Amino acid sequence: MGIVEEAHNVRILGSGDQVIVLAHGFGTDQSVWKYLVPHLEGDYRVILYDNMGAGTTNPEFYDFSRYSSIDGFVYDLLAILEELQVKSCIFIGHSFSGMVGAIASLSRPDLFSKLIMLSATPRLLNGENYYGGFEQEDVEEIFEGVRSNYKAWCSGFAPMVVGGDMESLAVQEFTRTLFNMRPDIALSLAEVVFLTDMRHILPSVTVPCHILQTAKDMAVPMAVSEYLHQHIGGQSIIEIMPTSGHLPQLSSPDIVIPMILKHIHYVIE
Repeated sequence: MGIVEEAHNVRILGSGDQVIVLAHGFGTDQSVWKYLVPHLEGDYRVILYDNMGAGTTNPEFYDFSRYSSIDGFVYDLLAILEELQVKSCIFIGHSFSGMVGAIASLSRPDLFSKLIMLSATPRLLNGENYYGGFEQEDVEEIFEGVRSNYKAWCSGFAPMVVGGDMESLAVQEFTRTLFNMRPDIALSLAEVVFLTDMRHILPSVTVPCHILQTAKDMAVPMAVSEYLHQHIGGQSIIEIMPTSGHLPQLSSPDIVIPMILKHIHYVIE
């Protein structure tokens, strides 16, 4: 195993000719895909990895300068694909990682046959003629919560984002992966996730994009998926899933898994 693979806890499952890369969003790790993986590994070579800063990674490897922008995560993805000698893949990115895949595809479109974006957003903050879902004061409250009492903040943030109460297994799972993060790293990541504006890169994305969105997501409103669809430079398609929450692969796998499998096969005409 190479250095990059080890640092990101890379796992390769299955043995198909087609490669599928699964990338998780803020506050989770590769375990967020646990319900999807069994449906893929029989037919595909599945690559899972943890973003640096996830609670499963070594916090000593977290470079606050490198990860002060999304570019650090893009470089990591490209390094993983290079180390594994991947020539082409279907990239499935959840939330923040949907944009990581999009930006990586700008420099290496040959590596990505399609991008499947699950609950992805180019900008969480509201702006002029743009509804991202969060006002600046909302975001400042989030940062203050992380700074002042991280565990209490996790317990409030998880049910809000997942869309359920603390009895929900999905909420418990998201709370667990949030708890596992070192608070200073969580704050650093939150600042990147909530303050980054990636709208300007969308017209340059030429790889086919499949935009999957739940009907109700407190973190990413439906207007965002329409914005992505309208501004991505290449072909794109939106599918609104009849469920709610920002982590539907955990909270509604019976709905999300068939939808992802459909879009793995589906070719945009």
